[in-house]
Amino acid sequence: MHQYPRFNLFFLSLFLMFALTGCPGPATEEAEDTEKEAETKEVLLEPFDAPKLADLDAQVEWEEQPVLDSLELLRERQSQEKPLVSVDEALKLKNTNQEINEKILSALGRLPKNDEEVDWGATINRHVGADLKSTNPIMGSSAVEFEVSSLTGFGLFSFDWNFKPFAVSDTVVSWQSSKDKLYDKVVLRDDLTWSDGTPITAHDIVFTFKTIMNPEVPVPAVRSGTDQIRWIEAYDDQTLVFFHKESLPTNVWNLNFPIIPKHIYEKELESDPTLQDSPYHVKFENAPVTGGPYEIEKRERGQEILLKRRESWYMQDGKQVRTKPYFERVRLRIIEDPNTALLALKNGKIDEMALNPELWKTQTEDDDFYKTCTKANGLEWVYFYFGWNCETLFFKDKEVRQAMSYAFNHKEMLDELCYGLYQPCTGIYHETAWMAPKPMSKPYTQNLAKAEKLLDDAGWIDHDGDGIRDKEFDGKVIPFRFSIMTSSQPLSLSICTLLKENLAQIGVICEVKPTEFTVMQEKARNHQFQAMFGGWGTGTDPDTSINLWKTEAARNYVNYSNPEVDKLFEEGRREFDVEKRAKIYGKIHELLYEDQPYTWLYFRNSFYGFNKDLRGYVFSPRGPYGYGPGFSSLWKPAEN
Repeated sequence: MHQYPRFNLFFLSLFLMFALTGCPGPATEEAEDTEKEAETKEVLLEPFDAPKLADLDAQVEWEEQPVLDSLELLRERQSQEKPLVSVDEALKLKNTNQEINEKILSALGRLPKNDEEVDWGATINRHVGADLKSTNPIMGSSAVEFEVSSLTGFGLFSFDWNFKPFAVSDTVVSWQSSKDKLYDKVVLRDDLTWSDGTPITAHDIVFTFKTIMNPEVPVPAVRSGTDQIRWIEAYDDQTLVFFHKESLPTNVWNLNFPIIPKHIYEKELESDPTLQDSPYHVKFENAPVTGGPYEIEKRERGQEILLKRRESWYMQDGKQVRTKPYFERVRLRIIEDPNTALLALKNGKIDEMALNPELWKTQTEDDDFYKTCTKANGLEWVYFYFGWNCETLFFKDKEVRQAMSYAFNHKEMLDELCYGLYQPCTGIYHETAWMAPKPMSKPYTQNLAKAEKLLDDAGWIDHDGDGIRDKEFDGKVIPFRFSIMTSSQPLSLSICTLLKENLAQIGVICEVKPTEFTVMQEKARNHQFQAMFGGWGTGTDPDTSINLWKTEAARNYVNYSNPEVDKLFEEGRREFDVEKRAKIYGKIHELLYEDQPYTWLYFRNSFYGFNKDLRGYVFSPRGPYGYGPGFSSLWKPAEN
């Protein structure tokens, strides 16, 4: 299975805004982004005359790049790692500390020793918190959609647990990059087919690229990053060359995007560029032609999505040509409520789920849970925050935003609401990341006196003695009364309610507004909020966060603007020296932390519950699934 490294900040945000498990709905359609593109009449793809391949080969100095099997990569790593306990011993353990956690992962996270160990007819029942809006991989705009696409879709690239990119040996014969980083040449395997039997060729990739770059097609999430490619040329059915706009160290992360079958979508693209409205597109929405290891067998909206292993993926002319996926079927059960999902895990109706702090500490420690389940955790670079809309009267001043951070009781949130499981967040990069500043920023702690002084200095004073701070703007006195939007998930509400209580102590009124998923997304994109609670996942490269912080960037929801930050992001994406890049992004981290457009709250590690029959889970900074091999390493043992 492949991963789409550029989409982390987008689709994880959709999931994370709703505080861990139980994301309550699918992502909203990106209509606003599409309308903005239409208004500007921007030409997204300029005409380009690609040189002949022979001429290009004569002028370019090609460098070989890795083409790898991620399962073999993990198998090689595990060959150097000795299990700390046996499988039987691990299944008897209760995960009460990190030492035990390591023992569980060392035994239950391993790949099978041989094919005889695997139950090849097994079904894995996975938990998802929302239904998918579209089965078309380029229409993806939520976590569950990209998850399904990673199983049913066809891709050329992935990356490992250390964020090292590679071409996928299941689909690629060779990958070369030009020494000047302006070109990438990829040769596809010739034994790839779509689920309807049509060969997959380089022309499918080119067609998909042009479709993504068509401003009439509403795919802003997938377009982000893909739009940095100048052109893609198919020189024959297997040979592709990617032409980049500039020589940048980040170009490698733009190469991978979901692929759709040309022979299906070219027929009605012009008449229905939405890819979803016409009866023709509805037909393939309900019964999509897939290019990956799985195809959709059944879908009950709001209930489940059932995927079936595709024999034509790994078998050709009676011979096995690719690794056979470990599961015959993958069932994604849609359960919004975390408590209901936990009950399903205990009852064997799902095999895995993410656990929020309360579930981990209070509902998964007894014999009832460990009868059929176990649990494990790992480091994950995912942070949560209060976002302050910097264009509002309340939060346009840095001092006010700093006051908000000093007013909040971080210790109570971490110790009581998060049960001591999460570490304080001190900015956009985790302390273990290569681009984190040295030394690391220090976490905010509650200091009401300092918060009050900052507000006083910014002119927010209780002038009329009603107990609420106020300030005059254009002759009108405005009380410091604002709202913060959040999901209705218990942890989100509890954290925002704590903020409300803390601010009341210093004369600031905060109204907590639980907001439905699609409404929250729409308001965030359109900056129609004063404050919000949300979360972001890490990028494979620090450049991916430019979309959050550059002035007027697409997902700069809080309207933050700092010319120095803009300048540093441009420098960082052009610097090839890793140490110099690290210093640039470390400086960005420090500037953002000084400006406090967010009050950074905590890093959320991965906490998961697993059925005891499940094996092969390995954590990374993107959790157990968002990398290669990720989900592909999971398996169930055959019965003895």
